[in-house]
Amino acid sequence: MAYVIAEPCVDVMDQACVDVCPVDCIHPRKDEPQHETEKQLYINPAECIDCGACVPVCPVSAIFAADDLPDKWKEYEQKNSTHFGR
Repeated sequence: MAYVIAEPCVDVMDQACVDVCPVDCIHPRKDEPQHETEKQLYINPAECIDCGACVPVCPVSAIFAADDLPDKWKEYEQKNSTHFGR
């Protein structure tokens, strides 16, 4: 079970979660070209180790364990996967 970044991140893209992720699975970072064109950050489900370090630092409460993702944001699980070609 990976974590998922949902709708509250759209147009915010705060980098606190990127900074605390021990496996660098949250993208795009500010130094990546996609940062200018994307509207939100994404968690790579294949790389996420389910540590939860990103959850408490998110200033907009946009990060959820996949199993806890609110129904109204279920499509964000696929959006996170699709971003990484899955």
